Amino acid sequence: MTGAVPTDPPAPTDGDAAALAAQLRELAGVDPAEIRQVVAEVLGALDRAAGGALRDQLPAAIRADAGLDTARG
Repeated sequence: MTGAVPTDPPAPTDGDAAALAAQLRELAGVDPAEIRQVVAEVLGALDRAAGGALRDQLPAAIRADAGLDTARG
C-alpha cells in the first residue's frame, strides 16, 4: 500500500497557548464570570472527549468550579 504516511500533529507551543487564551478572552468578553463560564464549558467538553479522564488530572478547586466533581455517567 502506498500513500502519505500519517504524522503526529505538531506539538503545541507557548505561542499556541497565548493565542488560545486571547481567543477565550475575546469570546468571553471582559466579565470574569463569563470567562469562568467559557473555561468551565471548555473543560467539560475536554473531559467528555477524554471519557472523564481529564477531571482526574485537575486540582479539586478547578474540578468543582467547572462542575466536574459531579458523579460520572
